[in-house]
Amino acid sequence: MSFKYAGRFNSFVFKNATVYDAIDSYTNMKGITHLEFNYPEHFTGYDIEEIIRRKKHLGVNGLAVRWRGADFKPGDFTNENPKTREKVITMCREAVDICRKLDGSVVTLWLENDGFDYPFQMDYSRAWEQIVEGVRDVADYAAGSEGKKEIRISIEYKPYEERNFAMVDSTGMTMYLLEEIARDNVGCTLDFCHMLMKHDNPSFGIALAARRGKLFGLHMNDGYGWQDSGMIFGSVNPVLALEFIYYLRKYNYQGVVFFDTFPIREDPFKETQANIDAFEKINGIIDRIGMEKIADVIRAKDGVKVSELVLDMFK
Repeated sequence: MSFKYAGRFNSFVFKNATVYDAIDSYTNMKGITHLEFNYPEHFTGYDIEEIIRRKKHLGVNGLAVRWRGADFKPGDFTNENPKTREKVITMCREAVDICRKLDGSVVTLWLENDGFDYPFQMDYSRAWEQIVEGVRDVADYAAGSEGKKEIRISIEYKPYEERNFAMVDSTGMTMYLLEEIARDNVGCTLDFCHMLMKHDNPSFGIALAARRGKLFGLHMNDGYGWQDSGMIFGSVNPVLALEFIYYLRKYNYQGVVFFDTFPIREDPFKETQANIDAFEKINGIIDRIGMEKIADVIRAKDGVKVSELVLDMFK
């Protein structure tokens, strides 16, 4: 099974490159097939037509909305200022419009400010209802109608950071939210590091989302589980990475694999390429071992057989 790949723009932008520079780099990178933008930061001061011209053969997977600034600190969809909350929804709609213009497929929502830090700081039921109502609004706007392409809305959870507690903090909570929203074009994006932070088993998360047809996106990286480390995929947890790709293949994931990694000291071009190479290498190990053999080990539920499988992985 082959995969489609996208890299993180801010890996380049945070090192004084422009969005155009990043696009040019990705058009010359082995394995990259798609682009993934943040809105509004990767469009402010840039011309969409020039972006379309520069992306050449690359597709656009979608946009991730980022609500930055003091107005949003008290909350995004849970903001008690009606004007700010309306701005949150308006920005999502604008992202949908741009996604359509770029022929993308997904708008990703990480509700970074929808959470709390202190006891007695949140009316939990009201906040939950605000999130459900807000995402429904965006999803209905993104639904295909009158010749417009349907855009998927994908919820990305993170257990903490930027708040001490996020309202949507786990795979299970995300799936519960999707049930309440009850829109066919709303699903989830799973971030490997975020799952490690929550002590969610990443592959368990895939199974929960994919079996319901709700796995809309992936943010791939690695880390030690106590912060959003954004390290090269498979560099810390290669066995979990192997299991993760196995389950992607089991459920025939057809979306884009987005590498959400943070090359603070590394060259961004080489670091992104290292992510692709790692993903391909681990995928090749599954080819060598065989999907059926891995399935046999899973069915056996035997820790010794698991150990033998892991050792076989490192041959």
